[in-house]
Amino acid sequence: MSSETSSHKPRVAVVFGGRSSEHAISVVTAGAVLAAIDRDKYDVLPIGITTDGRWALTADDPARMAITDRRLPSVAELAEGGDGAVVLSADPTTREVVYSEPGAVPKALGEVDVVFPVLHGPYGEDGTLQGLLELSGVPYVGSGVLASAVGQDKDYMKRVFTSFGLPVGPYEVVRPREWDTDPAAARKKIVDFAAEHGWPLFVKPARAGSSMGISKVDDLAGLDAAIEEARRHDPKIIVESLLRGREIECGVLEFEDGPRASVPAEIPPVTAHDFYDFEAKYIDSAAGIVPAPLTDEQTAEVRALAVAAFDAASCEGLVRADFFLQDDGEFVINEINTLPGFTPISMYPRMWQESGVSYQELVDRLLEAALRRSTGLR
Repeated sequence: MSSETSSHKPRVAVVFGGRSSEHAISVVTAGAVLAAIDRDKYDVLPIGITTDGRWALTADDPARMAITDRRLPSVAELAEGGDGAVVLSADPTTREVVYSEPGAVPKALGEVDVVFPVLHGPYGEDGTLQGLLELSGVPYVGSGVLASAVGQDKDYMKRVFTSFGLPVGPYEVVRPREWDTDPAAARKKIVDFAAEHGWPLFVKPARAGSSMGISKVDDLAGLDAAIEEARRHDPKIIVESLLRGREIECGVLEFEDGPRASVPAEIPPVTAHDFYDFEAKYIDSAAGIVPAPLTDEQTAEVRALAVAAFDAASCEGLVRADFFLQDDGEFVINEINTLPGFTPISMYPRMWQESGVSYQELVDRLLEAALRRSTGLR
């Protein structure tokens, strides 16, 4: 082996931003990840995706990627080089990244060894980016195409969990065609669900995260506005009944010997908000309790359920699993996030910090796990 080859540092492309309503949170997450990557071990290439889908070279400047005075950052503010675009080759025999500008000769930026995608929501967390990276033959952090798609769609996620015998709460789904062809019947479907399970309800976009587009509906009067808000983010909506109990979260991380669960955390009731919404999570910095005050038996149960959910959806790398501990003492899984937030106040890194894995080690383990895996069927 030549000295040049032996001294080669793997090159990490941190891809962030994107076209979803979670664009700003992705930028914040990317800033934290960029600050944590060991630059003695890895070379780094930050690539931002604008809200209209252009891949842009961006400043490697984590300080500019934070929420400041309640102001959310964007890729457009960080993009360098005017209207230039970054292109990743779809040829699996090369991992070349090319930068092109109108009227100029494309410039090769070298090869990428691994991608750390920190995009949340559609067009990033839902298997679309993962499919592109599979075509390109580039390893990447996190779950593959199927698990990412299942983890993004709350409808199919719950169907998968149910098929594996995992406990889920009552829900109803209204698909785009149902609403487009007969909105009155679709609305009656929700009203009938409320009659069976009671008010209040949560009306959600089926394929969004960070509590985007979610409304708590206390009675019939607020239903239409909630449906409209959810459909603003996704034409497919899901309706869930209120589960009375405590909100418990648990992180799963892929180690060399398989997935392990972190200590769990509890999201306490947020008195200034109706529920744990976007403002509570990212603007007002609602604090979770880590570790959650659970019995040893409850802690063991929720950790086992988190790993079972990880395996049921064929996840890889990392997952944050969210549960309700109901008043009757039973756990119900609410959802999983295959690319949970890595912001400074995010629960996933906080749970692993309490479990003995620092933020920097967490990022390093995720990159190492991605480099160990091949692309393609596995």
